Amino acid sequence: MAEFKESSDATRILHLISQEGESFDTTAKVGELSKLVQTMIDQDADQDEAQDIPLPNVKSQVLAKVVEFLQYYPTDPMIDIEKPIKSTKMEEIMSQEWYAKFVDVEQELLFELILAANYMDIKPLLDVTCCAVASQIKNKTPDEIRATFNLPNDFTPEEVEQVKKANQWANE
Repeated sequence: MAEFKESSDATRILHLISQEGESFDTTAKVGELSKLVQTMIDQDADQDEAQDIPLPNVKSQVLAKVVEFLQYYPTDPMIDIEKPIKSTKMEEIMSQEWYAKFVDVEQELLFELILAANYMDIKPLLDVTCCAVASQIKNKTPDEIRATFNLPNDFTPEEVEQVKKANQWANE
């Protein structure tokens, strides 16, 4: 289980500012789940004064979901995800229903959440979003994975045969 760091001041407000300039408010205690935000908080500033935290790499729609995650997490910290994953259904992988539903989003948003979690250094968010992608890949052939993620097949038929021949053991 990821640890939730206790802040010295649970009432201090942070304005997390998206790429588009939209502000999302949260407390410093909640914001500190992000290691990036944690390093940006001015500890010497007046604790009663709100602080702007610019996040130029995170779009508003994504930051709204990140803040939703950050605000929920302290109330029900995510249990570590068992690896390797044993299912293609997040509801079967995650014993906590809220987290399974949280990542039930469009593929583009899911990938942007992964980028935001990585950029903001939020390990539990990165874990659950990557698990959602892994569940989409589990038990699929390369062609099915390409179809799922709209990836082109850039191998020539000769290259495909060469790879199959070199990895015959994997199909036994």
